[in-house]
Amino acid sequence: MKRIAYFVLMFSLLLSACATPTSVPPTAVPAPTVDAMIYKDPAQPVEARVDDLLARMTLDEKIGQMTQVEKGSIQPGDITKYYIGSILSGGGGSPAENTPAGWTAMVKGFQDEALATELGIPLIYGVDAVHGHGNLLNATIFPHNIGLGAANDPALVEKIGRATAEEMLATGIPWNFAPVVAVVQDVRWGRTYEGYSENTALVSSLGTAYINGLQTLPDGYQPAPGQTLFTLATPKHFVGDGATVWGSSKSGDYKIDQGDMQVDEATLRKLFLPPYKAAVDAGALSVMASFSSWNGVKMHAQKGLLTDVLKGEFGFSGFIVSDWQAIDQIDLDYYKAVVTSINAGVDMNMVPYDYIKFITTMKKAVSSGDIPQARVDDAVRRILRVKFALGLFDHPLPDSNYQQTVRSPEHLALAREAVSKSLVLLTNQNQALPLSKDTQTIFLSGSGADNIGMQTGGWTLQWQGVSGNSTAGTSVLAALQSAVGPGTKLVYDPAGVFKDQSAKAEIGIVVVGEQPYAEGVGDSADLLLNYKDVTKVSNMRDHAEKVVVIILSGRPVNLNGILPYTDAIIAAWWPGTEAAGITDVLFGDKPFTGKLPYTWPRAASQLPLNSNNADGKTGCDGPLFPFGYGLTTSDPSPKLPECNP
Repeated sequence: MKRIAYFVLMFSLLLSACATPTSVPPTAVPAPTVDAMIYKDPAQPVEARVDDLLARMTLDEKIGQMTQVEKGSIQPGDITKYYIGSILSGGGGSPAENTPAGWTAMVKGFQDEALATELGIPLIYGVDAVHGHGNLLNATIFPHNIGLGAANDPALVEKIGRATAEEMLATGIPWNFAPVVAVVQDVRWGRTYEGYSENTALVSSLGTAYINGLQTLPDGYQPAPGQTLFTLATPKHFVGDGATVWGSSKSGDYKIDQGDMQVDEATLRKLFLPPYKAAVDAGALSVMASFSSWNGVKMHAQKGLLTDVLKGEFGFSGFIVSDWQAIDQIDLDYYKAVVTSINAGVDMNMVPYDYIKFITTMKKAVSSGDIPQARVDDAVRRILRVKFALGLFDHPLPDSNYQQTVRSPEHLALAREAVSKSLVLLTNQNQALPLSKDTQTIFLSGSGADNIGMQTGGWTLQWQGVSGNSTAGTSVLAALQSAVGPGTKLVYDPAGVFKDQSAKAEIGIVVVGEQPYAEGVGDSADLLLNYKDVTKVSNMRDHAEKVVVIILSGRPVNLNGILPYTDAIIAAWWPGTEAAGITDVLFGDKPFTGKLPYTWPRAASQLPLNSNNADGKTGCDGPLFPFGYGLTTSDPSPKLPECNP
């Protein structure tokens, strides 16, 4: 009805202009026409274009913009029919042809449907490119954020953000559900590796750098009219994930993920909110709400935080997107859950499956007055503003020019640099490191020695990650083969037995750690290494004069089982696809510069243990290694007390 009334008004104005004499030349005051749509005019200011478009939209079109659907769940034709505003790929949500061309074709198909609607509002496609474009086969995979926290190099992180943006655009995707800016306080959390640190200032600094890398228009780039964003970042999860209490989660078998943050407002403001204020100040225009609760109330229902603090106090002008089906957790009554969440300030619902149910519920809630029309208009205005800022209205279709950036030499060199800077040397007894490239014999074993999937961790090819060598990259074995001198004998035995060797090797290297995981599936009560890996370390002691252990993990793990058998231990985190960055430091071509972004406990019985509560705790009561710890090869290795955790 609104659109019919608009056309009647335009027709009346045309008749009036023709019938009424005027002394002003007709060319000085052109009569308005139906085709003179401000929102389609690139010369108009963005806010004027948003205002014009919003005024033309029906309720159905507005609700469609607030709806985000998982790519495998949207039915053909429904983007056009229901005016769907966003599609996403979750972990593992790749097309059948997992190549840049395959992705681009898929995204273009969805976009063509959106452009076929009467108003032609482009959709925005989102993906979890949390350490490079992990869903894309053979993408450049960078260290997870925990490794970047150890490197603590904002300029490096900004470059990684830019490289990730380029490889996203290579697949036609402009929206990244990253970075996580949680200030993690308990490393038992299965998403610890997605956080940069337990330290608020460090998280704020690196989160801002990554956002700048994703969003800042590159030098020489030709933006669309009004475009201010290269790609869209999403600081998440607002707010308090990483601060929840062990055992407080009510989601399936999860223990701490999606749990309850039990702190007062002063602590919330001091520790956990500053990274979001920094993100907003840096120009973030999308924020994802957290699955977690604050003192018993789900974050998706926290109007005081979502609307009053984030949008009001912080001045956030973008939109809030829900997490995956998170609105449903607010109440068993779906209608009540939707009403509560939208009124609290959620602007776009990651449905992700039953979008018709959400659309029907929204229409009922608006019609009944339970969700005010003004709240809907505010949400849609925020979403449209971001789409204009991305240039989608003027350039909605994917640009294939970026496909050449995937695993480009520049990106691979950047990933290798990031790995070398992220490594933390924990112990170095008997001057085990650096290694000589002329070492006569090196034995190599461990579950991570030839396992790129273990190097990349979760959110790589699949939500939980994939162990093995399913994507392009350089394993530790391959990196060692390239690094050693021609006279070195490198012997690799996955089982770590080396029965055929009559003499000890000069150096034994064992690569152990955690198999890939993500979210609550990775919640760990004990942080213990696999007993087979521990056995391989102890066995290596019998076969090598000096034993070096490389830990591939998403967080600090329990080292008690291997400490007696090692000379040097390196925390390599989940470094990504470019393990040559490990050998660069292992052989002394580059120095160890990484420092612990998290306090390293002796055992899980000490947790939560972090720099906020470890003051004064020493010896067996304190951490194994404190926050900020990290040796160089010239530093004396500390003598660790013998404890019985």
